[in-house]
Amino acid sequence: MREDSGAAGDVRDRSAEPGPEPGAELSADCARCFGLCCVALPFARSADFAVDKPAGKPCSNLAADFRCGIHTGLRQKGFTGCTVYDCFGAGQRVSQVTFGGQDWRSGPPERARLMFDVFPVMRQLHELLRYLTEALSLPAARPVHAELRGMLERTEGLALLPPKELSGLDVGAHRQEVNVLLLRTSELARAGVRTRRGKKPRDRRGADLMGARLRGADLRGASLRGAYLIAADLTGADLRDTDLIGADLRDADLTDADLTGAFFLTQPQVDGARGGAGTKLPGSVACPGHWTARG
Repeated sequence: MREDSGAAGDVRDRSAEPGPEPGAELSADCARCFGLCCVALPFARSADFAVDKPAGKPCSNLAADFRCGIHTGLRQKGFTGCTVYDCFGAGQRVSQVTFGGQDWRSGPPERARLMFDVFPVMRQLHELLRYLTEALSLPAARPVHAELRGMLERTEGLALLPPKELSGLDVGAHRQEVNVLLLRTSELARAGVRTRRGKKPRDRRGADLMGARLRGADLRGASLRGAYLIAADLTGADLRDTDLIGADLRDADLTDADLTGAFFLTQPQVDGARGGAGTKLPGSVACPGHWTARG
């Protein structure tokens, strides 16, 4: 689930929207899902969730029609974590394809348990499909486009496996293979980029930058893969053409930052950050509705 780019504080209820257009199957469509993220996944009482909930237990806010009963007030009621989550389309795939439209409520407990086991595996596969699809859109990655297409087809094939095979899939091993190609894609995409001083961008993969004061920093073309940028001050920072795959941007201040051309940036990452009218985002993500000002 994530917020709409409409009025501040409003949350998109995808269950009231029409089905996705062709090519849009890598974002959540709650109207075609059986509330799997609200049941299969666990959450702990924290700043992100108002209560504890174990995996496999329906959230108390899940209605009989599989919709969220407090969808438009999730932030106000202490469920911010729900507003920054996106299954990348795995929910509707598991619901409508893997299990052929059979929901977890109407069948035997065994089917429900299997569905809940399959969902997180599918979510990882769909995240990889999202990255591979974006990689193929980068002209600089043309030397590895053939390999990327092959890996995309292979990942799609895994997503079509029967439920029991999916539940036992070593998705971590597959992710490692995909990551090799994504790393090469990143290197190609950033090869010709230079900072304002004409220097080669720094490699900040996995860097601990929590709470870092990076106001106005020149990070153009940097690799920030897996970097910890929680609550970092990135006001006015130059993040053009950066690799942001897996970067933790929770509560990071992106006010007036320029992320033009940044790649492998997902909607949940942006939704977890702060920004405003002056924040420049790549076209692959939308401006979050909870940002108090938007351009």
